[in-house]
Amino acid sequence: MITRAEYDQAVQSALDLFQKAHIAVTPEEAAAIEVADFGLSNLREIGLQLLVYINTPRVCAKEMALLPHQTCPEHRHPDIGKELGKEETFRCRWGVCHLFVYDPDCKEKSGLEPASRAEYFTACKKITLLPGEQYTMYPNTLHWFTAGDEGAVISEFSTMSRDEYDIFTDPDIARATVVSD
Repeated sequence: MITRAEYDQAVQSALDLFQKAHIAVTPEEAAAIEVADFGLSNLREIGLQLLVYINTPRVCAKEMALLPHQTCPEHRHPDIGKELGKEETFRCRWGVCHLFVYDPDCKEKSGLEPASRAEYFTACKKITLLPGEQYTMYPNTLHWFTAGDEGAVISEFSTMSRDEYDIFTDPDIARATVVSD
């Protein structure tokens, strides 16, 4: 659970990061920014700010803003019925994004895992994305990502996003953010 003040501050921080990345945001889009604390009530450490442009049965496009060292927890996008899970391409727009994907040959942790939940971060193949660089993850790829010292803005281009089906390594994750006034 986060407070309304924390939520509003996270939205403003996301707007500030989008501005640094020269991404124009309409008032309607600003009002639609989602703040995800993943039910851990520790937004500055584990969280994400999202702006979804489009999400149809064929395509999804969104911007993700990460505060300095803020981390999106480890998860994968599973198959749903006969449909493949989400395939997504991350493109760094501003700042630095450290993306970690599962590789059975990788055994050593990076040290960038959030200390409070480090046991739930197992993907350790590091891909560092600088502005203009991108990486594609295929369905069911276990992954997590974190921002560098100044934060990061990442564009995501993917097949349909169904966040409610994401499978997180951490059993305490709750996808819906609860806001108290």
